[in-house]
Amino acid sequence: MLFIQNTLRIKPLDLFFTVFTTLGNAGLLWIAMSGVMLCFKKWGRVGGAALCAMLICFLLQEVLLKNLVARPRPFYVVEGLTALVPETGFSFPSGHTASSFAAATVYMRGAPRRFMKILAPILAVLMGFSRLYVGVHYPSDVLGGALIGIICGYFIWPFFNWCFDKIKRKVKSKRN
Repeated sequence: MLFIQNTLRIKPLDLFFTVFTTLGNAGLLWIAMSGVMLCFKKWGRVGGAALCAMLICFLLQEVLLKNLVARPRPFYVVEGLTALVPETGFSFPSGHTASSFAAATVYMRGAPRRFMKILAPILAVLMGFSRLYVGVHYPSDVLGGALIGIICGYFIWPFFNWCFDKIKRKVKSKRN
């Protein structure tokens, strides 16, 4: 973490990563992308599943794990480390990273266009790195968040499809 701060931090990157990590607050970037997807028939299922995966991630990591582990933020513990953004609460796991990887995993599994299957994991990795760059998470927080996000996204996609198809069949049978 000090290596990142002492060797990689430069003004243009500071601005980029500060803005980018802020887009991850409350999953805003991913919620916005998933919300837009809901507006299109071809993408709606992917957007809905990503939103569900992010909700499950939020409950797991913000409500359960952060309070259970209660790890202090690194800028309180690592001498000489400064945070570029204000952050409160506990550190493990990284919620920004968890929601990013949850949405990216769903996008990779279900997006009808290849560009999204490539862009989503790149954005998720960037989000995780941004949390290290701005000094608000340990590497293990980011890895833990990524793992939680991948697991949520991986399992929510088939479950969401099963539920969606079941509801669709019920609606169809009521029409007949």
